[in-house]
Amino acid sequence: MRKGAQWSFILIAVLSGCAETSESANSKADNPNAIPNDLHYQEESHLGNLRQLTFGGDNAEAYWSFGNDQLVFQANNPSWGTGCDQIFVLQLDDEFTPSSIPPSQISNGLGRTTCAYFMPGDSSVVYASTHLADSLCPEVPPRGPKGEYVWPIYEGYDIFTYDLNGELVAQLTDLPGYDAEATVSPSGDRMVFTSTRSGDLELYTCNIDGSDIIQVTSELGYDGGAFFSPDGSQLIWRASRPSEPEEIAHYKELLSNGLVEPTAMELFIADADGSNARQLTNLGGANWAPFFHPSGNQVLFSSNHHTGGFPFNIFMINVDGTGLEQVSFDSAFDSFPMFSPDGKRLAFSSNRNNGRTRNTNVFVADWIQ
Repeated sequence: MRKGAQWSFILIAVLSGCAETSESANSKADNPNAIPNDLHYQEESHLGNLRQLTFGGDNAEAYWSFGNDQLVFQANNPSWGTGCDQIFVLQLDDEFTPSSIPPSQISNGLGRTTCAYFMPGDSSVVYASTHLADSLCPEVPPRGPKGEYVWPIYEGYDIFTYDLNGELVAQLTDLPGYDAEATVSPSGDRMVFTSTRSGDLELYTCNIDGSDIIQVTSELGYDGGAFFSPDGSQLIWRASRPSEPEEIAHYKELLSNGLVEPTAMELFIADADGSNARQLTNLGGANWAPFFHPSGNQVLFSSNHHTGGFPFNIFMINVDGTGLEQVSFDSAFDSFPMFSPDGKRLAFSSNRNNGRTRNTNVFVADWIQ
């Protein structure tokens, strides 16, 4: 999956009370659902009219509909009846606030789901689910054999499309192994996803009906969390590239146990067919959750390169690797930035304004260039 959602939740779980900074530390109202006027930090010059869309639980990977008026996301919120991540859709009103809470659940509540994305026409979504392998939530793995922090690569994940009423439209993958992390090109003709069908975690593209599958990466290491550029001609993704014999052995050992270690990742760009691949960042740490700026000339992403641990913040960089700029300034976690198709708004997930709990919530802001 684009396991950043699970990553944020697990990482945040070790924070037994992060210190809050800037204005938000003094903005807590008695009503936990009240939206304070100072959700954002003074340094966040690109974010205007910031609004909090969810309150409580673990909410992440919120991605826009083609029509700019809905968000699909994964959430684990016991008050909504979930046992692990399920898929929800938020309908937004004219003020870009939710028209109903709780939002509509479109996954069937079986297994674990992840990585939902709207299909063309906004009447259905694509996401991955483990429900055919097991109706129960899969076990979250302990740390790796040497105590390392790891993400699970559940072999039961397959990719499906469902309509907004939760009715199955089609199953798009059925091979053994991990198939997940699907996103759709802005033109609506192709998808990109991550799979272990080659024996490694590689990127593939296909038609939106699952046909014409093309492998687009082949280097050893985890390739995932890919998105198309605004014109559909390029892909941006996160990748690990073990190179030393010890690193390679460690990566292969973890993968054989259905695990991957996400603590050293950089961003890569290639043409949509995988040609002309190049490394965009060389920052160290974990650089992930990339998404193209509407111009196609810049990329937003989440990173801890500036801290080595916490916090994770959102950064922006030019596609030639220059002009690195910090966009968000929360003291714990900001990630999953995604521009609305019209380029006017940014959705992201954050630990801000969570009352020093472990909650991760979805936010939306006007983008100020």
